[in-house]
Amino acid sequence: FSKKIKEIPDAPILDVRTQEEFESGHLKGAKNIDWNADDFDSKISVFDKNQAVFVYCLSGGRSSSAAEKMRSIGFKQVYEMEGGIMKWRNQNLELEVAAGNSEKTGMTSEQFTTLVTSSIPVLVDFYADWCVPCKKMKPYLDELTREYAGKVKVLRINADENPTLCKSLQIDALPVLLLYKNNTQVWKNIGFIDKTSV
Repeated sequence: FSKKIKEIPDAPILDVRTQEEFESGHLKGAKNIDWNADDFDSKISVFDKNQAVFVYCLSGGRSSSAAEKMRSIGFKQVYEMEGGIMKWRNQNLELEVAAGNSEKTGMTSEQFTTLVTSSIPVLVDFYADWCVPCKKMKPYLDELTREYAGKVKVLRINADENPTLCKSLQIDALPVLLLYKNNTQVWKNIGFIDKTSV
């Protein structure tokens, strides 16, 4: 994605996250058009459908939907960033921050280690508020929290608010579940998983 942007320098780069996400760190020259906003269709209609367009979000879900929509209305060349900003950060590629803002950092690795250091197993759920699979998993994770209280600790971590931690743990997709026993990670799941499989 980074290489292709340099090959087609005049192509628009669309960040389809929320304005708040955009302001905390985005690709240089990117325009913010929120995929979930009511005016997405009208805002993309100003772009030339015959011109290449680059699209990205946090982990790839929203940009995939946006790219599919754009192709369905006639855009000929839509390039999606696989893994989104999460993968971009993990590759140490450059981001711009809106004036007056600073890039979010969130929880440190040391703070995370303290949270997973426990005499009982710790199930960590990396999620985001906009993530549809994350939303589907939340009710049964809440149920597990109640059902196994005192036997398993369930820890939910918002990836949008903790980019530094996600980078250090190489979390570049959502949702991600990690299970820790005796302070050691013993299991990992990337993507949606139903309650019976956890």
